[in-house]
Amino acid sequence: MAFVRSAWRILVGIKDALVLLFLLLFFGLLYTALSYSPAPVASVSSGALVLDLEGVVVEQPQDVNPLASLPGRAPQMKEYRLRDVVTALDAAKTDGNVKAVVLNLDGFLGGGQVALSRIGKALDDVRAVKKPVLAYATLYSADGYQLAAHASEVWLNPFGQVVLAGPGGSRLYYKGLIDKLGVTTHVYRVGTYKSFVEPYIRADQSPEAKQADQALAGALWQNWLDEVARARPKAKLTAYVADPLAAAQAVRGDLPKAAVNAGLIDKLGEESAFAARVAALVGPSTDKKPGTFAAIDYARYVKANTPANNGQIGVLTIAGEIVDGEAGPGTAAGDTLSDLLYTALTEKSLKALVIRVDSPGGSVLASEKIRGAIMEAKRRGLPVVVSMGNVAASGGYWVSTPADRIFAEPGTITGSIGVFGILPSFEGTLAKIGVTTDGSKTTPLSGEPDLAGGVSPQFDAIAQAGVEQVYTRFIGLVAKARGRTPAQIDGIAQGRVWDGGTARQIGLVDQFGGLEDAIAAAAKLAKLDPATAKPYYIEKAPDKFAQFIESWLSDGAEEAAIPTDLLGRQAWIQRQWAMQAVVDAQGLVTGGAMKAACLECRGYGAPQPVGSGEEKSFWAMLVGKLW
Repeated sequence: MAFVRSAWRILVGIKDALVLLFLLLFFGLLYTALSYSPAPVASVSSGALVLDLEGVVVEQPQDVNPLASLPGRAPQMKEYRLRDVVTALDAAKTDGNVKAVVLNLDGFLGGGQVALSRIGKALDDVRAVKKPVLAYATLYSADGYQLAAHASEVWLNPFGQVVLAGPGGSRLYYKGLIDKLGVTTHVYRVGTYKSFVEPYIRADQSPEAKQADQALAGALWQNWLDEVARARPKAKLTAYVADPLAAAQAVRGDLPKAAVNAGLIDKLGEESAFAARVAALVGPSTDKKPGTFAAIDYARYVKANTPANNGQIGVLTIAGEIVDGEAGPGTAAGDTLSDLLYTALTEKSLKALVIRVDSPGGSVLASEKIRGAIMEAKRRGLPVVVSMGNVAASGGYWVSTPADRIFAEPGTITGSIGVFGILPSFEGTLAKIGVTTDGSKTTPLSGEPDLAGGVSPQFDAIAQAGVEQVYTRFIGLVAKARGRTPAQIDGIAQGRVWDGGTARQIGLVDQFGGLEDAIAAAAKLAKLDPATAKPYYIEKAPDKFAQFIESWLSDGAEEAAIPTDLLGRQAWIQRQWAMQAVVDAQGLVTGGAMKAACLECRGYGAPQPVGSGEEKSFWAMLVGKLW
């Protein structure tokens, strides 16, 4: 017994020591994190500013998940803020240290037509001051080539390809599976073109949705062709995209040579040859290793050139899905954004407000909460200007209705003024396994909606009436904002999605222009000097603990490996179709709330991550977050 007591005391002592050690470690990390501030930015050396865009360009990046850096976790896809990329390129124009700009597009996954057009303009400005811009990739997709076309030299790996597929493609429809499972899908919607619910009630696309979708894709593709033709007039785009097989057969299947013959590519070469070319322009790296050149780190350069955030024109970014409650950056949470705006209106001496919208919509209630906060700015006498990015549709248009003026771009996807709700019931599924329901009621709505026994006709009628009421409210807001009658707005609403050019013609937007134009317009409305008026970005302060953990783990962090050949990239995409089905199933189960969201925006707007952890897959990044 004495031995057992001694052993027990030893074990208890070890346990107490470990608990004490853990507490000391925890509080030490907590103190370090709370007192953490990023290291000062070092001076920038001379050379080429390198934009290694391995990931996606977005309006507002999500917070970095520090746990993604841990072993065994799925690495998080990189996101590059559009504003940061433009800031770096604008600074590079007049910076004598920047001798050239290098675009490494080997792992680039896109960013939406409007965002890429803005970066293209910034690249043109760099070239206008006689600084070379060089692009390199193994596989150029349409998004990647939209940027590369603005380069003075476009390089392609000798084993690479230029694949310009254009917008369009197929999506999954679940009507057959839903019927086999015995699920009853109750759909409540207003809008002939509100196709968000179609995957659950049809086996194919409706003629109305197909017509609208084809028109949208055609307009966006023409915008792309026009921009690339202007940026690279020697490219024989028409023949190359119309019959890529003929272009390949003309050179006996030599795909890189076909791209060169079409004027899409200037030079073929391995990365080492490309690096040697850059080194000849900007000088070798300090270590003078073969295949290297003097490079300026993009992240440090952005930090060194980002202006102070202390202007008089508030800029509120509404990016990603519009959801109820609270959420971090990259998701437009109603409570979070309204609280941020109310705080800024109280604590800052703002003279005007710009709303930057890049959202396919979402929750009606969250959209209205954000709109209410914007209306408070108007009640305080602030002019409000909306700047639409890649997507400002459904709920994204709802929050735009308070604007005194709306700016968009030809490639902006907007409209989709419609409302819907989805509710599944499982009486048929349960019947297949011999399960039924029964009970008593005191009113026609007792126990409704009965997802196990079937939704009653009374509930269906009330739910549809609620959706119709919200739609009436929606078109009323738009009519008041655009100086039209509700009947006139109803004629261009009905859930239809419009490209920015058409939206301007039918009066949903006022004029073309980017964020800078919107800020200048807001300054003018507020009677501020546009030359000196500066923005104040209304954003949540970065989490110091997350920053600390990120910096602590980032040195050995694993990055998502993105295939750079055509078959590898396509195989990787195909492996993610299961994720789309999971997200679609989630949309069916959670779609009961009234929503103003856009199905057609999938694949056209800025790629958005879905969920958390392993759910942040490439497919989710590619197609965008809808629910």
